[in-house]
Amino acid sequence: MHAETDPAGTTAPRIIERIVSTTNPRYGCAPEHRSIEDMFRRSIIIVDKTRGPTSHEVVAWVKDILSVGRAGHSGTLDPKVTGVLPVALEDATKIVKQLLDIGKEYVCLMRLHGDVDDEALSRVFKEFTGVILQRPPVKSAVKRQVRPREIYELEMLEREGSYVLVRVSCQAGTYVRKLVYDIGLALGCGANMAELRRTRVGEFTEDHLVTLQDIADARHAYLASEDEAPLRRMLIPMERAVDHLSTIWIKDSAVDAICHGADVAIPGIVRLEDSVRKGQRVAVMSLKGELVALGTARMSAHAIGGGTEGIAVTTTRVLMDPGTYPSHWKGSV
Repeated sequence: MHAETDPAGTTAPRIIERIVSTTNPRYGCAPEHRSIEDMFRRSIIIVDKTRGPTSHEVVAWVKDILSVGRAGHSGTLDPKVTGVLPVALEDATKIVKQLLDIGKEYVCLMRLHGDVDDEALSRVFKEFTGVILQRPPVKSAVKRQVRPREIYELEMLEREGSYVLVRVSCQAGTYVRKLVYDIGLALGCGANMAELRRTRVGEFTEDHLVTLQDIADARHAYLASEDEAPLRRMLIPMERAVDHLSTIWIKDSAVDAICHGADVAIPGIVRLEDSVRKGQRVAVMSLKGELVALGTARMSAHAIGGGTEGIAVTTTRVLMDPGTYPSHWKGSV
């Protein structure tokens, strides 16, 4: 999916081929073929956060288990909340903010404070599907001002008396506890959130989850017998964390200039997705699928695909080490 949000029904973008170009196998490395040491530098792990610890504590434990210098999480989960917590390792921490802006999904146990039939509940769920106005709760990390948030889906999964199990698919930054409270007000009986589990962050779901014990066991297998397989199964290349961004692929000869902070010029672009829009964040990739940089598109996909000169992307964040590919540049590429 290649959009800043993830409403249902988004179709895969089409690839616009500008020129024919090949990549030299001597330089760089496809993400799936990285050494285990490089995987530690450029991967994320989707941890199944348990009830009790803070997100920061979970990150600290992952750092300790894997003996890495840096780690960071995307999207804080309160101590009582469980589920999907992406943890980025080493250089991958540079892209962790990209996961803050993508859609999330939760399963929530809502407790109703009065008698409400299923028909009334369904009607109110429909009223709260779409763009709503929400004021963050008192205990929040952001300024308490009313702001729009989009609820993509509200689905009742099960019900037993006053307890309702609800699936919530929503825009990043939505406070599910506040959503439940507001639904209770609309029902006229009141409601509170009894339990909450995050089941998806962007494309990362419960299918990707590993526990802290899983990580410890995999690390032990690697140290004891040099068995990389368990670690490789849980280390996800950092490139997957930007799958929601539109992508532009560049020539080998353009890579090193971008690694030194140069902007991306049209002659250096081999192909791109037709979802690229002016002003939109984009991922700049090598022809091997390595994440070179993040940037802001200065042209639409149509203008880039049909153009011959000019700056197509302003580089905002370099992710690849300079010198990974040979230098072929003087100034911009």
